[in-house]
Amino acid sequence: MTSFMHSIAVRAENLIDTFQDDAPPENLHLQPYFGYSTPDKIIVRGRALAADTTRASNDTPSLVDNLAAMAALFMTQEVKGETVTLGNNQAVSDDEGYYRLELDRKNPPPGWTEATVKSERSGETVHHPVLITSPTAEYGVISDIDDTVMQTKAWSTRKNLWTSVTGSVGSRYVYPDTATLLKQMAGSMSGTKNPVFYVSSSSWNLHGFLDAVFVANGVVRGPKFLRDFGIDPTKMVVGTHGNHKGAAVDTVLAANPDLPFYLIGDSGQHDPVVYRDAVLRHPGRIKGVFIRTPGPGLGEEDRLPLKEIEAQGVQIFAGETFEPLLDNRF
Repeated sequence: MTSFMHSIAVRAENLIDTFQDDAPPENLHLQPYFGYSTPDKIIVRGRALAADTTRASNDTPSLVDNLAAMAALFMTQEVKGETVTLGNNQAVSDDEGYYRLELDRKNPPPGWTEATVKSERSGETVHHPVLITSPTAEYGVISDIDDTVMQTKAWSTRKNLWTSVTGSVGSRYVYPDTATLLKQMAGSMSGTKNPVFYVSSSSWNLHGFLDAVFVANGVVRGPKFLRDFGIDPTKMVVGTHGNHKGAAVDTVLAANPDLPFYLIGDSGQHDPVVYRDAVLRHPGRIKGVFIRTPGPGLGEEDRLPLKEIEAQGVQIFAGETFEPLLDNRF
């Protein structure tokens, strides 16, 4: 049955793509994602869509409005084959509308900058934020989002779904201890001293919404690595939770080869397993692993990976709150 439904979904996706190709969207919109740097490149990221979903990032007054606003985030028409330009650099959006531009890094000042990307068909120009890692950074931070920064109750599918579809920017609960910890580790709200990156299994459709929640709650700004929930000929959802997070950690570490990192997560989706594997793949690169234990707490399937991480000489912490870590020197 699953195989049959997958086949139907792929055919439907291909049919929709055919109509999209024949009828260029009237409301082509470039959605910027936060970019980042490597020692040699500046990475600019975004997505071409046929709908402007910015209204879904605003706070709304009722349950019905919240549901409608969240639905709007996912009722998007991806635009493939759209050419975007940045100076002399050019990229074409893929089947799901994503595009990526790589620029030579020519000694830009560290901190946040903006790259102006232009859509070839609509002529729209959109500023894409990019974080340039400081050469004086002491370390970097990679943090999960769900139940680490923001409460989503991801350990319960029913509770997670309800929280996700009914919450507005103003109603989402951000753990104040995590916000404080990240600010202390980053050295500033902007994350320009020690860079902070976020990895999550949340959909890329939520990028703008998550940014609005972070801004409203004083969470350190940082590039996000979210998950593509598109339909692929070989699978319904591209990548598993663990594979996605592990690959994102690998990408961040590869982009910052001279920096050690701290990994922050929670036990609700078994981040200790993902982080243990990252520690083993990157010996000597991980300084510490900090785990929040929400909901049912720390199970044996998480205790063992934490012991294995500690055996590698990596600092570990696991608790219901990160308050014991506040004001520590890292």
